[in-house]
Amino acid sequence: MKGLAAIPDNATFDVAIIGAGINGAGLFRELSLQGLRVLLVDRSDFCSGASCAPSRLIHGGIKYLETGEFRLVAQSTLERNLLLRNAPHVVKPLPTVLPIRSWFGGIVPSFRKFLRLGGKMTDRGALVLEAGLQIYDFLGRRARVMPRHSLFLKSQTRQEWPHIAADVMATAQYYDAAITQPERLGYECVRDGMDVGTDCAVSTYTVPVSFADGVLELRDEKSGETRHVRPRLIVNAGGAWIDRINADLGHQTRYIGGTKGSHLLLRHEGLLQELRGRMMYFGTPDGRICLAYPFYGHVLVGSTDLRIDDPDTAVCTDEEQDYMLRMLGGLFPGFRFGAEDVIYRYSGVRPLPATNAADPGAISRDHIIHEDVLDGIPLLSLVGGKWTTFRGLAEETADRVLEMLGAERHLSTRDFPIGGGRDYPPPERYSAYLDEFFVTHGLPKARAALLLERYGSRARAFAVFCQEKPDAPLRSLPSYTRRELAFIATDELVRTLSDVLFRRTPIALSGLLTPDVVREAGAIVGEALEWSAQETEQQCLLTWREGKERHQLKGELPAASFSHTALRA
Repeated sequence: MKGLAAIPDNATFDVAIIGAGINGAGLFRELSLQGLRVLLVDRSDFCSGASCAPSRLIHGGIKYLETGEFRLVAQSTLERNLLLRNAPHVVKPLPTVLPIRSWFGGIVPSFRKFLRLGGKMTDRGALVLEAGLQIYDFLGRRARVMPRHSLFLKSQTRQEWPHIAADVMATAQYYDAAITQPERLGYECVRDGMDVGTDCAVSTYTVPVSFADGVLELRDEKSGETRHVRPRLIVNAGGAWIDRINADLGHQTRYIGGTKGSHLLLRHEGLLQELRGRMMYFGTPDGRICLAYPFYGHVLVGSTDLRIDDPDTAVCTDEEQDYMLRMLGGLFPGFRFGAEDVIYRYSGVRPLPATNAADPGAISRDHIIHEDVLDGIPLLSLVGGKWTTFRGLAEETADRVLEMLGAERHLSTRDFPIGGGRDYPPPERYSAYLDEFFVTHGLPKARAALLLERYGSRARAFAVFCQEKPDAPLRSLPSYTRRELAFIATDELVRTLSDVLFRRTPIALSGLLTPDVVREAGAIVGEALEWSAQETEQQCLLTWREGKERHQLKGELPAASFSHTALRA
């Protein structure tokens, strides 16, 4: 059973977490590993809100040095290094390049920003960047796994970047990291918690209705069922929706002041080749920061930073797209960028603290844990944070929860691998690991490598399942197989087709989602979950509508009545 149907009415839990973005998923894992009875609910799927719309970076936050947030940078670089070790299947080193247009630019504005006197950095000269990178390397020394920064003068810069703007006189390179499948890592955090927490429960597509007399009423949006649970403590990890959730619980707050960030996925072979696995991280004339780096054979470009009041209305607009393409063209005038290069775009809301700051980019990305009391029950609201520091925030919140409940910590997650990162080989042993894997399971080597890339050490479970019955590649997407999608549907807490195509796999994000893929995947998932033909059709239509509304996919998916037999044909 999935959803609320699996939870007895009037069940008791130590902690109820509302919101299964990365903060909620990380905390669920942390508390489950400490032996607490934890309930996790979300109005949609895991990591389907702001957590599915980041720049997909695991970074130390070099720009936070400009506002003197040294503690945040130190924590971020440590957590980045830990994720490179604990989730190596999805977190990879990313060489990052900073273009330099002057020697002394930005000295005065950097002092003003550091002293919180306002102003924007429109030029970061070599002197300012070198000082910042020295500090960044120093703060990132704990658990270091990547090289220090380097500086390249004009001749080498021209050799490396032949299409870059003529006024770029040098470049600096340092190392951060990127996450290939953040939504999947969020699911794996939940999976880790469920694997050890026999008294824990999860229900997606579930909303809080009310809270009174120590009883939290929940409603399953898919089935319409309701349940009443009795938590000793509630954590609101609803991200940009935190204030709305608190209102539903009977507590009015104004903790969130979100900003919108949008991104583009470009099909541009010239830029992809010039990047050569590196990210270009650059300032713009209006003081913002943009980025471009290789992502699933395309180029991911971002991002904007705009105020937004209603997180449900966040979409990447044509104006934002034009802005990002214009900024990219200003840095690389040797290339041409246009709307025809955009194959996918998305937008999300950063759950930043409410503030009167005039510049959205100046709002701190640090987290805040608000503590309130409802009918004698503690209510914690997790505001802010980011993908890089989710484990650290979960650890800090868990320590406070354990203290409030009079419980003890049993283990630290600092060196505890996540999901498919468990038993995943280091680079020097990868080749031997791959050889053993494909021989053991009788797979073609290329297929074995694909499974390892997608699922880490969990690939072994996929391999076993795929070989239990006859399997075949999808006609519309041959790099995936029918049994592979069926395993995700039946084993990974899936309730909708979009769970599979947008979050358990990178099919949509990598620009591969088409009407044919939706139809074929819908038939496979529908059969695995025993949907009726009508429900399968509905899921296909809803998935394509989500793609068009939230991610601006092109094309139509005509409505049709069909049987599972027709779908599988």
